[in-house]
Amino acid sequence: MRFMLLMIPAGYETAAPDTMPDDAARVEEMMKFNIALEEAGVLLACDGLHPPSSGARVTFKSGKPIITDGPFAETKEVLGGYWIIDVPSQADAVAWAARCPGSDEETIEVRRIQEISDYNEEIQALTAEMAPMQMQTGKNVRS
Repeated sequence: MRFMLLMIPAGYETAAPDTMPDDAARVEEMMKFNIALEEAGVLLACDGLHPPSSGARVTFKSGKPIITDGPFAETKEVLGGYWIIDVPSQADAVAWAARCPGSDEETIEVRRIQEISDYNEEIQALTAEMAPMQMQTGKNVRS
């Protein structure tokens, strides 16, 4: 089963557009975690995200797209990064999230990724062409 671990850092919603990590010790701790995931063969992808102040949102009103550039005043929590892992269960995904060297200002949300096989047969038939587009499971990031 694939899971996404979503890093939610407090305060990132108001960070300047070019904000980058500057604490080498924290980055080193996080890299050790990433390497542990990779060495265990469960890591499929991981990335940090630039702050929302450098992003954009596309909303839809009456079927028409409305584009809003960041920052977004109403935002309370934002994503700072993510990992996609392939593990046997949600308990395993939560266990990996608990190993992350997070700070008091960070939360990790664990969410299972929907697989086409999770849907009923009718929906599977409608979405069959998406199967090749979904990330292949069981492949290591550096494969």
